[in-house]
Amino acid sequence: MSATRHSFFFSFAEKYTVLLLGIVATMVLSRLLTPAEVGVYSLGAVLVALAQVVRDFGVGQYLIQEKQLDALKLRAALATSLLVAWLLAALVLLASAPLAHFYGEPRLTLVLRLLSLNFLLIPFSALTLPMLRRQLRFRAIYAINAANSVVNLLVAVLLALQGYSYMSMVWAALAGSCASLLVSLLVRPRELPWLPGRRGMGDIARFGAYATGGGLVDEAGVAAPDLIIGKLIGVESLALFGKAQSVLNIFNQAITSAISPVVFPLFAARAREGGGQGGQGGAERVYLRTISYMTALAWPFFLFLACMALPLVKVLYGAQWIGCVPLIRIMCLSSAVYSMFSMARYLFVATGQLHAQVRLDACASGIKVALLLAAAPFGLVAVAWAVVLSNVLRSWLNYGSLRRLSALDWRILARALRKSLLLCGFSAVAPVASLLWLPADTPALLALTGTALVTLLCWLAGLFLLKHELAGEFLLLQRKLAGRWLAVKSPH
Repeated sequence: MSATRHSFFFSFAEKYTVLLLGIVATMVLSRLLTPAEVGVYSLGAVLVALAQVVRDFGVGQYLIQEKQLDALKLRAALATSLLVAWLLAALVLLASAPLAHFYGEPRLTLVLRLLSLNFLLIPFSALTLPMLRRQLRFRAIYAINAANSVVNLLVAVLLALQGYSYMSMVWAALAGSCASLLVSLLVRPRELPWLPGRRGMGDIARFGAYATGGGLVDEAGVAAPDLIIGKLIGVESLALFGKAQSVLNIFNQAITSAISPVVFPLFAARAREGGGQGGQGGAERVYLRTISYMTALAWPFFLFLACMALPLVKVLYGAQWIGCVPLIRIMCLSSAVYSMFSMARYLFVATGQLHAQVRLDACASGIKVALLLAAAPFGLVAVAWAVVLSNVLRSWLNYGSLRRLSALDWRILARALRKSLLLCGFSAVAPVASLLWLPADTPALLALTGTALVTLLCWLAGLFLLKHELAGEFLLLQRKLAGRWLAVKSPH
């Protein structure tokens, strides 16, 4: 358990560093670039993100969940990564002009061609990150991703100040990839091969076909709003929707993405120990504890965000982005609901239920695309409500799979979540009061910081009064910090 907490510490440190640097970059670039300029890059980034899912081809998941790894399997994994990534680089390069024509945006051609260069670089570090996660070496992962974020921030801001417009973000993405590649070469595990091998690629391809299929379908569902808005409404509306998503993704970047790299290998380890299939095994117990922690953080966060969306957007992005405020308030509902099931996919994959996860992703993404296509002609607010409905339906599908495959019915889930619901009520007092009674002319920064401070105090009070499971982690951290402080102060 100590090793797990150590892993969580560095995983959170990495994600918070990346998040803070990303917020700084967003605050600066939102004031240097217009929504139309940001929209061009956003559309290119979304299109490339779909190819990024295929680029891994399940190699990362294969390396984490495989029980016995040897040199033959590692060389086959490297060969698979090289082959798929370089084929994708060629595909994105060839598709750049047709995609630009489809969206009626000539500037998209150069954006896609430059972003395709990432696929040539990534395979050289493709095995490093999953192997570091398998070994729970999150300090090394911190170094890799922090280097990417720092370089990305510096290049984007400097080039934007020089008038490079949307291209500043493209060059920054390439520079960040180069920086992370250099650092990954310094910290790569010794057992990783330098040369690829053909033997064993078939096994990886069979695993990767399902893993990639599920990931691609899931990513298509994530990208669907951007792709549909970019085509049917316009790149400026796409930028507004993207900014709303960016605010909602603060939680994913700060919490979900910090927890998931740790819980996936942890679920897999519990499953390998024999508790993964049927009943409430080790992996299922870890899942229940994880969603208890997740909802204790997510529900108060999204309630605060819905109430304080206006001052937050003013502080982060400036007045030209106020149009995304209604979208944030609507989509907070879907994010809060889905936080109960955001870790389910890792449980399914870790316990050998990959096929079920692929079917769930396909069904949920099909529903989402259909709802978005129906809503897009009515504007961005209708699209936001379509996102809410699709995530509620996806949550219902996840619950059905959990009940069928892991015997986790609503009574078990309710027991794990009841304290989080009460904690959300404790935390709601300040943001709801601010929304209803705070004068409209209150400075945005003052309203935001004051309400956030009171909300945090209420949340902490509720955490300990309710004796939430998360309170034990805080007490443990406090004792560790106190012990280290005493060790430093004590004479030698």
